Amino acid sequence: MTEASHRLEDGVLVENTAEEIAALEALRVEEAAEAVEDLKKSNRQKRNDLLAASDWTQANDSPLANDKKIEWASYRTALRNLPSNKSWPDVTFPTEPS
Repeated sequence: MTEASHRLEDGVLVENTAEEIAALEALRVEEAAEAVEDLKKSNRQKRNDLLAASDWTQANDSPLANDKKIEWASYRTALRNLPSNKSWPDVTFPTEPS
């Protein structure tokens, strides 16, 4: 007995029709798609926030040594490339340089 094949109605286990099973499956697919879209939006916002917070590292008057600027530039490139990752939005964010 699968989860969608039966439902409890007035305390009685009733078999779902094919149409009800299809509707339940469509709802699950829709909810999963919405969850992925929510994760994309959340990850894009996090990425944008991290980029904005590290803008100062690339300024001409940044106090960072050149090698540190290069590390930060690589980090920022990795952040920008996250949405093109084949596993997007299920990604691991890069670690901020120390």
